Amino acid sequence: MFFDHRLLISIGLILLGLVLGACSTVPHTGRSQLNLVSSDQLASASAQQFDQLKTQSKLITSGPQYDMVQRVGKRIAAAASDDMPNADWEFILIDDDDTVNAFAMPGGKVAVYTGIFKDVQSDGDLAIIIGHEVAHVVAGHGAERYSQQILAQGGLSAAQIGLGASGAVSDSEGQLIMAAAGAGTQLGVLLPYSRLHESEADEIGLIYAAKAGYDPRAAIGVWERMGQLSAGAPPEFLSTHPASTTRIADFQKLMPEAMKIYEQNKR
Repeated sequence: MFFDHRLLISIGLILLGLVLGACSTVPHTGRSQLNLVSSDQLASASAQQFDQLKTQSKLITSGPQYDMVQRVGKRIAAAASDDMPNADWEFILIDDDDTVNAFAMPGGKVAVYTGIFKDVQSDGDLAIIIGHEVAHVVAGHGAERYSQQILAQGGLSAAQIGLGASGAVSDSEGQLIMAAAGAGTQLGVLLPYSRLHESEADEIGLIYAAKAGYDPRAAIGVWERMGQLSAGAPPEFLSTHPASTTRIADFQKLMPEAMKIYEQNKR
């Protein structure tokens, strides 16, 4: 079976785009990242989606859990202000005990589900979670993932056009090649980048928690409990998140530096 040269060119363009598109730097880690979209545009679109989420969700606006989210969120946002001084931070609490999760959107919109309190036992625990989510925003992970999807989809579409026009392979062979190319992109590029983003947010978030005056050692307990809550999760190489055991090992490596920051800022 022979491959049309246009397919090879398309694949080459994907790789070239990944290299040439690395045009910004992540705070603290110094990693170069792909960024093909305007952060202002993405923040504006995210704000609209966040407003829609609020109208569709049952929000908790008072009580101990709400107060904790606001209190911790404010301190973490202040710790991140040097890296993202113009963020419009907003922290909401969604009434959903079955969802053990929190997420952040570009621009500074953070949602916490009440199910996270199955894991969170203190302000320090929540600081690890919110620090992680704030770090995603500051690091521009939303824009980077969006850029990767644009690049991957454009490259695959170009490859598909090349295959269809070449006549060098049958329809069934072309479908198999495109399925393999799609899987290769997902497993070889997008999922590893998602895991990289999670690990990077763990690192930066730990710094923010320590800078906000929370003991970073809480991260170990948080992810030990999270590992128990997420039993039966898919294998790490098929997951967008690193395994809890991987995260704990990484936290232990980061802990000496985080403790130095904590000692300088503890209250």
